[in-house]
Amino acid sequence: MTLTIRPASPTDLDAIMNLWLTGNLAAHDYISAGFWHAHEAEVRQAMSASQLWVAEKNNTLLGFLGLVDDYIAGLFVDAKAQGQGVGGKLVTHLQATHERLTLAVYQKNTRAIRFYQHHGFILGNSQVDEATGEKEYLMTWEKN
Repeated sequence: MTLTIRPASPTDLDAIMNLWLTGNLAAHDYISAGFWHAHEAEVRQAMSASQLWVAEKNNTLLGFLGLVDDYIAGLFVDAKAQGQGVGGKLVTHLQATHERLTLAVYQKNTRAIRFYQHHGFILGNSQVDEATGEKEYLMTWEKN
């Protein structure tokens, strides 16, 4: 069976939150694990205000993308499915329906920066994420 991209349903939320937590712990080892755990409830609440897209194969959720207006608030792929095009399919799904997308990515997360550049995003200004104290880049993609 092929990968399916669909809007998330309320029954996906626990799997989405698990991907969010494990993804942050793995990708951002320069931020304390306690930070992510302390923000779980707040993020779960914010998820309900976001447009969530999930990628699944054989009824297994492999990744998700959270969107607020044209801002990608998060993109997470199960560690076992990374490098298999899951994140790329989520991004290209949105690029087909949006004129412009923006996001913020930690400067230390070079793998994510390369991923987004590969998908046509351009590095913009840098700023400091007030919650973590980490520097991040703003990135933008615009339809030609």
